[in-house]
Amino acid sequence: MSTAPALWRSRGVAAWLLWPLSLLFRLVSALRRAAFRAGLLRVDRLPVPVIVVGNIIAGGAGKTPLTLYLARALAARGWRPLIVTRGYGGRADAVHEVDARADVTESGDEPVLLARRSGLPVWVGRRRADAARAGLAAHPDCDLVLCDDGLQHYALARDVEIAVLDRRGVMNGFHLPAGPLREPPARLRTVDAVVLNGLPTPPEGVRTAFRMGLHGARFYRLDRPEQQAAAADLAGLRLHAIAGIGEPARFFDHLRALGLEFVAHPFPDHHVYSAQDLTFSGCDALLLTEKDAVKCHGLSDTPMWVLPVEAHLDPDLAGYIATRLAELKHGSTSS
Repeated sequence: MSTAPALWRSRGVAAWLLWPLSLLFRLVSALRRAAFRAGLLRVDRLPVPVIVVGNIIAGGAGKTPLTLYLARALAARGWRPLIVTRGYGGRADAVHEVDARADVTESGDEPVLLARRSGLPVWVGRRRADAARAGLAAHPDCDLVLCDDGLQHYALARDVEIAVLDRRGVMNGFHLPAGPLREPPARLRTVDAVVLNGLPTPPEGVRTAFRMGLHGARFYRLDRPEQQAAAADLAGLRLHAIAGIGEPARFFDHLRALGLEFVAHPFPDHHVYSAQDLTFSGCDALLLTEKDAVKCHGLSDTPMWVLPVEAHLDPDLAGYIATRLAELKHGSTSS
């Protein structure tokens, strides 16, 4: 089950009725991009290389785990990344830094998760360039900007573009609101790399594709993080699993692959949980994604077990990106 509107999954009557609006959306987005490329709209160039991670469809496809993977892998290669993101779902409008103890309602769930998992500077702002400049001023040792969910944010100049597609692909292939597309599938031919998160084959015309798997088998208890458990330790309990991510079915399938039986409760992406959302009869334990966990502390007396996942890329995406960055650095030095 997915939180994407049902009409996006096929070209049914509802999708066709909205198709004229999708044509208008496609025209406006194309004109907007052309205006940035022609210099009619302002594009900010930062003093350090910029990598953007995004997708061409609305909703999550695995961008945040990929951003975490890149942040850690590039840091291990000697780079000092600064992570910049929009902070979707947060109330704060002003540019600000996010740390592991930040208020999720102010900054958004993904920035807090990125701060907790990466250990790197994370800055939030509607205008990514403003957030990045503030972050670079506060952390002058940073020599690289990683922009999470920034593919369509053309106001920020980028040096490397990475697009993520999950197993849903482009669904019915229509633009918003008749379908999920923010940009046409041909846009994937212009990015530096396409990451396939469960999609078996890359779209036609894509030349550089990488496969991403999300691996995780050990849980930690939300109120006692030092307490860990394997799936076998939870088997036999009356389990309920919640997921408020782009495609909740991915999390539920992961749990089933670990051999767990549970009642699944999908929620919309970035859902703000209440105690009532986590109250189920006949429940011994709750299973959560990390993204949901940052919003659920203290909302239930029922033990909540969180499953961290790590992105694994095949072939070596970080090595490919590091090579591209070295080429950019060499080119700027030569000029």
